[in-house]
Amino acid sequence: MSQKSFALGKTNLIICAVAVLLIVVGFVLMAGPGTTFEGGFEPDIFSTRRIKVAPVVCLAGFVLMVAGILYPSKEKTEEPGKSEKPEK
Repeated sequence: MSQKSFALGKTNLIICAVAVLLIVVGFVLMAGPGTTFEGGFEPDIFSTRRIKVAPVVCLAGFVLMVAGILYPSKEKTEEPGKSEKPEK
């Protein structure tokens, strides 16, 4: 079986996985119970958790995703046509 080369390293994938979890947590914080009132208005939609905390958590997840993609890989990549040994 041949070894496949991925664009992202192990560290990048871990950072991206944490970012996805953070985004999911943000969306769960935004969710809430359905309306139970006859009028159809739930005053809990204006809670601090839904209006301030959850969007900040989602934004942090998206920023972390970008950072995870752009994080420099520690693995050495050799450019084609260049060798490590200097020519004499």
